[in-house]
Amino acid sequence: QVQLVESGGGLVQPGGSLTLSCAASGSIFSIYDMGWYRRAPGKQRELVAIIFNDGRTNYAQSAKGRFTISRDNAKNMVYLQMNSLRPEDTGVYYCNAAYINLKIKYDYWGQGTQVTVSS
Repeated sequence: QVQLVESGGGLVQPGGSLTLSCAASGSIFSIYDMGWYRRAPGKQRELVAIIFNDGRTNYAQSAKGRFTISRDNAKNMVYLQMNSLRPEDTGVYYCNAAYINLKIKYDYWGQGTQVTVSS
């Protein structure tokens, strides 16, 4: 069982920056693949960035070159640094922890943090 708590959302102007944080507790953090997902208004939740338990990263095309995902296994934290923000980045951002063992997927979500990009 993993508990996830996001923070760092807010209102920012286009072109600005935000850093989201996700604090994890309750299990061995380092074994999980950690992802940031976004639910934009009127749209389904989509993957923004993921960092695997071996440190590899992957980004949605819209996030490449602007967002950076990182993790600190010693602190049980994952971060999403977002630069050059656009209005279309607006949405609720969710932290996800995923782990597959013996074909069973363990999947946990935070409660989300709102990011609004607007002038």
